[in-house]
Amino acid sequence: MTNVMSLPIFEPVRFDKRRIADIVRKLGEPAARNTIRLALGEVEATLFQARQAMDCRDDTDALVHAESLARLAWQLGLPTLATVAQNLRDCIQQRNHIAVAAIGARLQRVGNHSLATIRRDTGLS
Repeated sequence: MTNVMSLPIFEPVRFDKRRIADIVRKLGEPAARNTIRLALGEVEATLFQARQAMDCRDDTDALVHAESLARLAWQLGLPTLATVAQNLRDCIQQRNHIAVAAIGARLQRVGNHSLATIRRDTGLS
């Protein structure tokens, strides 16, 4: 195997604070906090649903969740999570089940770390 790549268990995630600032500017502080909390809950639920779909080998459902997760992550300023979700989508579309398993595990790690980062940096515990 000439194209084997070792991924670190912990990888840094990026958080674009300007996205959150834009939401606060548009909605005001109280409404923005509620909107962001709801969006983070949706990210968490979608991560869980994507994992369930992959465990059941339900490519259609996993694809829907990966695409939803990518959109939500971009909107919240989580480009690392968005990119991994897009990679998962691509692997599902290519029907590469080995890659789906690997990217699915990476999605969970990056997703959990992204949620922790954004909650810590915004004070939304």
